[in-house]
Amino acid sequence: MNSLAPIAAPTFVPAFVSAAGGRACLRFLEFFAANIRNPHTRRAYSRAVADFMAWCEDAGVRSITQVQPLHVAAWVELQTREHAAPTAKLRLAAVRHLFDWLVTGQIVPVNPAASVRGPRHIVKSGKTPVLEPEEARALLDSIDVTTSAGLRDRALIGLMVYSFARIGAALGMKGEDVFTQKRRLWVRLREKGGKQHEMPCHHNLETYLHAYIEGAGLAEDTKGPLFRTIGRGTGKLTRTPLPQANAYAMIGRRATAAGIETKVGNHSFRATGITAYLKNGGTLENAAAMANHASTRTTQLYDRRQDDISLDEVERIRV
Repeated sequence: MNSLAPIAAPTFVPAFVSAAGGRACLRFLEFFAANIRNPHTRRAYSRAVADFMAWCEDAGVRSITQVQPLHVAAWVELQTREHAAPTAKLRLAAVRHLFDWLVTGQIVPVNPAASVRGPRHIVKSGKTPVLEPEEARALLDSIDVTTSAGLRDRALIGLMVYSFARIGAALGMKGEDVFTQKRRLWVRLREKGGKQHEMPCHHNLETYLHAYIEGAGLAEDTKGPLFRTIGRGTGKLTRTPLPQANAYAMIGRRATAAGIETKVGNHSFRATGITAYLKNGGTLENAAAMANHASTRTTQLYDRRQDDISLDEVERIRV
């Protein structure tokens, strides 16, 4: 079966779908091309749907119109054995949303995934590794800012720590998204769902951004990307936006150079900033607003103050 990731033409429609006719093919493509706007969601849903259809074909189901709740339930059971509960739930959601789309398009009469329950999964705390404030400070201070790369990396990490920015929103910024308002530097972030979020800068972040923009000569290029790749052999910034994978690799290198053993990633600094804010008396409601969370329940996943209590209590075990 062909991969669904680069959906752009009917040649990528699986035989499992094309067996239901031309209208089914078009509706299937529209689900990924028109209904799902987020590229990360589209990629994850594509993988899940491809896996489900391959399983159905192996099970003898020849058309998408022949899928029954029993087929979906059996596939979900397999997912719970091979993947963690959140992954299994996400994959079921992909199949469920696809069939919802096919039902409204009158390709199938009912959604066979609607009655299938996913695995139970209760989350009280996130799994993202979080740094202590001292570690975050050591990491920022360890960066050599005599180069454009160093100025860029400190500004990017500082942005995530002090504004709780998601890596995708940070890398999507343009020069004009750093601006002065009320005698203070502000940042404009375009978060998930197309939501625009503006925040004043912490004084450290203000210093980092000013140094980066001025030191790298970006002040006049307001329409270009704020965070850019470094040209090979030149050491100078290009006009190519820094990819997320490159940012992840950079963070790993910087953390290792700073002697930090915690396996941090792009999201670690958002969680680090939120936890530090709450430890210093910040409120959950304000943290949610600053992080652009729709609910404080999401913000609570980033609150790791309980980790300190747990560590203190563990040390009471004296044998």
